[in-house]
Amino acid sequence: MAERTYWKGYLKLSLVTCPVAMSPATSESEKVRFHTLNRETGNRIVSRYVDSESGKPVEPDHQAKGYEAEAGRFVVIEDEELEAVRLDTVRTIDIDKFVPRDSIPWLYLDSPRYLVQDCDVGEEAFSVIRDAMTASKMVGISRVVLYRRERAVMLEARDRGIVLWTLRYGDEVRDEKAYFSSIEQEKPEPELLDLAQKFIKSKTADWSPEMVKDPVQEHLLKLIASKKRRKGARVSATREDGRPANVVNLFDALKKSLQADKSLRS
Repeated sequence: MAERTYWKGYLKLSLVTCPVAMSPATSESEKVRFHTLNRETGNRIVSRYVDSESGKPVEPDHQAKGYEAEAGRFVVIEDEELEAVRLDTVRTIDIDKFVPRDSIPWLYLDSPRYLVQDCDVGEEAFSVIRDAMTASKMVGISRVVLYRRERAVMLEARDRGIVLWTLRYGDEVRDEKAYFSSIEQEKPEPELLDLAQKFIKSKTADWSPEMVKDPVQEHLLKLIASKKRRKGARVSATREDGRPANVVNLFDALKKSLQADKSLRS
């Protein structure tokens, strides 16, 4: 089942415009989520906003957004003031630049969303924009307001639709040189490198979503089902550390792994 549409607006390329709808390409709704409970009563514990000085609860009508201009001094920003500075990108994705897909470092990709035409009237315009990007092997760069914040986005033609990726800002991406420059450029022994490559080859397979299944999620669901059957009986779980008791030689470890893999496949 398709996820609920949460954004509607217009996709624009020069004079070509079409209505579009956006939906999240990923979901966490299936993840196990816990509530905080009162152990004695079994009731849920709720959070409340309180004044940091008086400790008294603050009702929603008295809550406001504030920016800390100086240490301990805040500037209040009203909702009307936020609305007044809305950008044109609130409801329009105007593609003004195109770049090769592989020129965008993967670190800049943030969250994917599906973009589809919102009515039959805009079908031709949507197809023109999508197919033009496919033919030129380019992706579009634009901006759009999501959750009251303007985001840079990348648009990539995919199948019969378009995948829109929000992009991280430059100051959000840390320079890898600060982390990797201190690593010594040590060249491994040819024999060891050859053995490692053979092991990689033996483990090479076609991509499948099964490779990224969440085992913790599965165990949690089993634990919850067990708890429901036992009607609240305590279940204690223990795990082994799993750490090796001694340090093994890297060459021997790779060799044993390769041999074990061959024996499993034979």
